[in-house]
Amino acid sequence: MASTVATRETTINLRAPSAQRALIDQAAQLAGKSRTDFMLEASCEKAQRLLLDRTLFALNETGFKRFAEVLDAPLENREVLARLLSRRAAWEPADK
Repeated sequence: MASTVATRETTINLRAPSAQRALIDQAAQLAGKSRTDFMLEASCEKAQRLLLDRTLFALNETGFKRFAEVLDAPLENREVLARLLSRRAAWEPADK
């Protein structure tokens, strides 16, 4: 995941068992990051994977061939495709 330099404008509070905090601190130190940076990066990576898991799909050979046929067919409604392609990814900031 690409690191972004942005103003931190909101607070996220959470409570954790001391063993989890120690584990996170140890990993953050090894990564050369602050606890906050480490936790934000890990959380965002997990969130992106979860969102992508709901976006990506697998097909068997027959299904893939049919899918490829549909993709190769002439486009009937360009406006729908234009709207789809202009949408931001769920993890992208709304101000982009």
